[in-house]
Amino acid sequence: MTSKLIFLTNPIHPLVHAEMETFARVSVAKSTRDEDLIAGAREASIVVVRTPIPAALYDQAPNLLGVIRHGAGVDMIPIPEATARGIAVANAPGTNAVTVAEFAVGQMLSLAHRSAAANQRMRASGWASARALADDGIELAGKKVGLVGLGAIGQAVAKMCHFGFGMSVCGYRPSGRASLDFIEVTSLEQVLAQADFVVLACPLNESTKGLISRALLGKMKASAYLINVARGAVVDQQALIEALTEKRLAGAALDVFTQQPLPTDSPLYAMENVLLSPHMAGVTDDSLRAMGSSVARQARQILGGQLPDHLVNHESASQVQQHLARQSGKS
Repeated sequence: MTSKLIFLTNPIHPLVHAEMETFARVSVAKSTRDEDLIAGAREASIVVVRTPIPAALYDQAPNLLGVIRHGAGVDMIPIPEATARGIAVANAPGTNAVTVAEFAVGQMLSLAHRSAAANQRMRASGWASARALADDGIELAGKKVGLVGLGAIGQAVAKMCHFGFGMSVCGYRPSGRASLDFIEVTSLEQVLAQADFVVLACPLNESTKGLISRALLGKMKASAYLINVARGAVVDQQALIEALTEKRLAGAALDVFTQQPLPTDSPLYAMENVLLSPHMAGVTDDSLRAMGSSVARQARQILGGQLPDHLVNHESASQVQQHLARQSGKS
């Protein structure tokens, strides 16, 4: 058996775990506490990330060749510190895009037809109370969805809404371009002002942290809904709570929050027009297998001295390649 170790911050799909064991030793963190992550990574050549890792981990992992995100968003990884050491950072973009998009559209349907609220009311208060909610329901057909982020997830949502429900689609991305000709690319302000449903599907970085501010929330229609499948920090959560409380928004579906798990005293729990979920939009058996397969393939590439397919710190590719070569020479 090879001496190379792949360290997992969290368990992954068992079939992918078994695949990795054909070309490396594999271990799983005892917990997601920093000290356990650091201890588990000490002998690792690869760290597979499903929870935030501390920058201090790098100094304790002298054999580290690569850090691979089990998913797309890389905000869990201290990238500059990895790059400074020539460590490859990779991710698995697009592997859970359909899963996230389906989840977002499902939440849109639930909000539009009040189905989750009706389920709760029927169990708690009976038939008549639940059925009364139907009068306030709306159809998706003919409405406008606004996308903040037009990557793989945003485009998947756009296709489902446009072709599945006949919705018009507008979107915002910093580059001002979209690969789908039916998306009206416009300003962020116009997306929020025009849309009946706003779906946040952008990555979290310095430019998107707090992007959906109090002022921008104020531009949304009182009849509109906000769906966040991006990251909690993209939104001013307190301003969103106030807008929902004051009926300046019709409702929201939130899969991510500024603090996770969401504290039990959050006023969001008491809002019938808000759908809450525990950061699960991108997680299904199908997506876990797809993400894991991408991770396993790239781990094999890195251990073989190759740059991974989805190198995130690509601007330092030559430095990363040199680091891989040096470490290979030691083994």
